[in-house]
Amino acid sequence: MTVTENPTPMGFGRMHRKEDARFVRGRGNYVDDIQLPGMLHGSFLRSPYAHAKIVSIDTSAAEALPGVKAVITGKVLETLNLAWMPTLSYDTQAVLATDKVRFQNQEVAFVVAENHYIARDALELIEVEYEPLPVVADAKQALAPGAPVIRDDKEGKTDNHIFDWSAGDAEKTERVFAESEVVVAEDVLYPRVHPSPLETCGAVADFDKVTGKLTIYSTTQAPHAHRTVYALVAGLPEHKIRVISPDIGGGFGGKVGIYPGYVLAIVGSIVTGKPVKWMEDRNEHLTATAFARDYHMRGEIAATKDGKIRALRVKVLADHGAFNGTAQPTKFPAGFFHIFTGSYDLEAASCDVTGVYTNKAPGGVAYACSFRITEAAYLVERMIDVLAYELKMDPAELRLKNLLKPEQFPYTTPTGWEYDSGDYPRALKLAMDMVEYDKLRAEQAEKLSRGEYMGIGISFFTEGVGAGPRKHMDILGLGMADGAELRVHPTGKAVLRLSVQTQGQGHETTFAQIVAEELGISPDDIDVVHGDTDQTPFGLGTYGSRSTPVSGAATAIVARKVRDRARIVASAMLEVSPDDLEWEKGKFFVKGDPDQAKTIQEIAMAAHSSLELPEGVEGHLDATTVYNPPNLTYPFGAYICVVDVDPATGQVKVRRFIAVDDCGVRINPMIVEGQVHGGLADGIGMALMQLMAFDEDGNHLGASLMDYLLPTSLECPSWELGETVTPSPHHPIGAKGVGESATVGSPAAVVNAVLDALKPLGVRHADMPLTPSNVWRAAQGRPIRTDLAITE
Repeated sequence: MTVTENPTPMGFGRMHRKEDARFVRGRGNYVDDIQLPGMLHGSFLRSPYAHAKIVSIDTSAAEALPGVKAVITGKVLETLNLAWMPTLSYDTQAVLATDKVRFQNQEVAFVVAENHYIARDALELIEVEYEPLPVVADAKQALAPGAPVIRDDKEGKTDNHIFDWSAGDAEKTERVFAESEVVVAEDVLYPRVHPSPLETCGAVADFDKVTGKLTIYSTTQAPHAHRTVYALVAGLPEHKIRVISPDIGGGFGGKVGIYPGYVLAIVGSIVTGKPVKWMEDRNEHLTATAFARDYHMRGEIAATKDGKIRALRVKVLADHGAFNGTAQPTKFPAGFFHIFTGSYDLEAASCDVTGVYTNKAPGGVAYACSFRITEAAYLVERMIDVLAYELKMDPAELRLKNLLKPEQFPYTTPTGWEYDSGDYPRALKLAMDMVEYDKLRAEQAEKLSRGEYMGIGISFFTEGVGAGPRKHMDILGLGMADGAELRVHPTGKAVLRLSVQTQGQGHETTFAQIVAEELGISPDDIDVVHGDTDQTPFGLGTYGSRSTPVSGAATAIVARKVRDRARIVASAMLEVSPDDLEWEKGKFFVKGDPDQAKTIQEIAMAAHSSLELPEGVEGHLDATTVYNPPNLTYPFGAYICVVDVDPATGQVKVRRFIAVDDCGVRINPMIVEGQVHGGLADGIGMALMQLMAFDEDGNHLGASLMDYLLPTSLECPSWELGETVTPSPHHPIGAKGVGESATVGSPAAVVNAVLDALKPLGVRHADMPLTPSNVWRAAQGRPIRTDLAITE
């Protein structure tokens, strides 16, 4: 008997990722694999101080080292008008420090040499005299009277304030709070974490002085956006710039922005006339590239005595580091945080967010989520649990009492979000059934009676994904609609060109399956091209869980355009009116006579032949589209986490994790499940180990993977996945986002579970960093440490 394993579907369904054939054989092509003739190598001298004036820099000894081709400083860049570059949040960032350094490991000088080793040796020969300045290492200190001004490069700047942003109806919220029976408040900290993908950031720049063409190979999730920014920074014609993003070893939002290394590789190539490669090491990556989270939140929730939630208000202090480099839409300096009302029916809500500068690395990325939605989901879920604790209600019962009901959709939240569809109670009940919730609570009570600590954490989330509607959002004035181009060759094989760039989500498989679903061509016969600005249509790239909702919809639309053209060709072939044809996946046939049919392959050949087509109808099977989505999409899910806590050691063990997600139609369930697994592991890491701490001098205390811990299979349980599907009428492929949307609830679920385990000890500090020592302190009745500027 012959068994065919994992047959290729002719559309949606399980199939192995097409790209894995090269990855598992070590044939991936990453930036560090790029080798160009005569290529030089660049490396950075970085500041040991978090805040210090640069008195002088002496590069003479480094320049004299054999093999060194150039040493570039901030003063050199000033002569080229390249010392500062724009960020994605309309701020400016130093490419190389000029007047002073503003965070530890900030770039101070760039050496270009014949090889990486000579470049690193030359760094030791550069002499820099620093004058240390007072440090602002904590967001709460940043706005204190007399705090050192970090951005004194800005004319008239006298404080560390960046922005104030509000959403919701503050007056109505105040009225509801004033008349509510129960009001509880909590300080909630979501500490700074780092995406830390397998591959660090890097670039190879090659400027041809003869043609004026600049080619850049870089680890970017947004090649077209980078090209536009390079044109603005370097003053080069945009059509002369080509950005190639080859295989990326993970991004998670951290490879959206533009780093000084990218710019300096370009400058180095222009100065030397040779290709220049820059690749950072892990220490540089952890300390100088963009972080995530770092939100200090004060939440207040109002309710009735019987548990009907009425209102929610939040004040946020957002730590943006030394430069505001956050990658998020222009109109939303706090991202999509105003989705903090979550999945609940509230009368009123409001939030105020204040951004501040500190002496930390700049950035702020959508790490495994959409823009700031993880922070919002964590806040509301934490407040729901705090309210349940206050009312002595079961947290699942409280959620079921307040979740939006199916008949309430479409639903507009108090802060203006338009949810399209959902059956929230069904998802939570399914998760409770999977974990046998009543039995679990009974087990918890029985263990507590023996002095054993077992936590049950529950989280529900609604996420807004598919960033793109032009009416709502842009980045640097660039709209977030996505382009797609599809061409079917005479033999029926196809090439799809996308404006998004894969970073491991399986785009080459998923998007081929969408075309297969629409045209009936095997995914194996569809090549997906991405990551090359000379070969793909314009778009702002991959981040914020937007690839499939936006580019996936664009792919479906462009495939339907091709199918419409194929109908006309088929009608000429069959000598009937196009209206007399019906479509069955892969072929058109005459109504009432299925034997009179033409396959898509036959139609493709005829479209390139001498077949006479109706007047005004072009030949060939190809089409282009630009998709501007009418709204975001709103996947949701219910997570339940079970942990055991050893009060003697502070050890937390995640025993079970149930994740029920509704992300619409699952194009490839295997890929979706892999994305969910990755998101859940991210949650375990962020809740229990990933913590970027700083001491009072701004020294980074998590600068290596020995200090900044990442989860492994040993820390993760066997995930138990469930799913619901609520089709949405608003999206062409019926998909509400695939995979990435499943990451948002997991950190909240783990943290809630641990805090629940510690409730018998009177611990309910939501702002407690869950380090083992803090868990141990809580279990021993000792004070916990909430100041992240204090090392363990």
